[in-house]
Amino acid sequence: MQRALELAREGWGVTHPGPMAGALIVEDGHIVAEGSNGQPGTVGATKAALAKLGRPPNEGATLVTNLEPGSYDGRMGESAEWFLGSGLKRLVVGANHPDPAQAGRGCDALRAAGVEVVAGVREAECTDLNLIYNHWVARGSPLVAAKAAITLDGRVACRSGDERDITGEAAQADVMRWRRLFPSIAVGADTVIARNPRLTARVPGEEEWCPWRFVFDGLLRSVADRSMPDVYTDRYRERTIVVTTPHGGMGYVRKLQALGVQVWILPSSTQRVPMTEFRKRCAQEKITGVFFEGGSPLVSQILQERQLDYLFVYRAPVLLADDRSKPVLSGLRTEKLLNAIRLAEVQHEILGGDTLTRGRVVYPAQMFIDETTFSLG
Repeated sequence: MQRALELAREGWGVTHPGPMAGALIVEDGHIVAEGSNGQPGTVGATKAALAKLGRPPNEGATLVTNLEPGSYDGRMGESAEWFLGSGLKRLVVGANHPDPAQAGRGCDALRAAGVEVVAGVREAECTDLNLIYNHWVARGSPLVAAKAAITLDGRVACRSGDERDITGEAAQADVMRWRRLFPSIAVGADTVIARNPRLTARVPGEEEWCPWRFVFDGLLRSVADRSMPDVYTDRYRERTIVVTTPHGGMGYVRKLQALGVQVWILPSSTQRVPMTEFRKRCAQEKITGVFFEGGSPLVSQILQERQLDYLFVYRAPVLLADDRSKPVLSGLRTEKLLNAIRLAEVQHEILGGDTLTRGRVVYPAQMFIDETTFSLG
């Protein structure tokens, strides 16, 4: 299964909206063929492994895969029939189909047909690998994730606003790796104006890659200056989408469109872009995941609206100890731990001197917003 996971990771960031899958065929204790799925529409991992084998599997051959064969399209009966026709008699599976209505049906169909099935091998790792796909299939909505780089006392910037290089090189490289996985990256107007980020994935040894780049700017403040941010003028500008409201002004909209930048004008009674409307539009466009990188007011808004699904927190061994430095999140009144937001399915990783904690966001039954302290900034 470890090898199946390695094969699956070959599809890191290129299989959307499908999953990452790896498969291998074992005969007499030896791997005789391997396969993985690549771009959407290409042959699946299991069929790729059989094609590389180039002959019918030997009697008693085993297929090992991180995901139920054929579970991507939901046609469990056809999957079972195809598997039986391949000559394979034993199946080892990591994770079942993420849709609760479909989970395990493919394995059950194969068992009923006489195939020996062993399921749940390294299930947690196999499930975690496809966290974007799993959320998309189970909910029909993009996985909305956020990343923060913080000090030990939970701050993202000094009182002066200085926020660069809180974490070290290993953590920053890991952010690039996650950028390469997610089909889109999002930031707020303040981040674009202050930092002029490229919002591309730059992984050593690989060509620079540009996901969909979302800029949340309810009033189109980032378009007002003569000096336009690079995300509106660089060679990837056609992959930039400015998300705004009807309050931004059509003159700025036309200016962006003339540059080749896309604009989503979402209904809103205020300058804030409602996250529910953004989710709907992403689902329509089949954008399966969004990786928010700031700023803090924008991510706080998403949390307030209970729209944040997943959180990445990189913590550096740095202390500011200044109550006027900027917190990573704000805007809630949490007077009891019972009402705290928590993470589930938590993963920890040490990255040089820094640590990464990530997990699924779980909201309490009651969550109180402190309207006196929260501001979009």
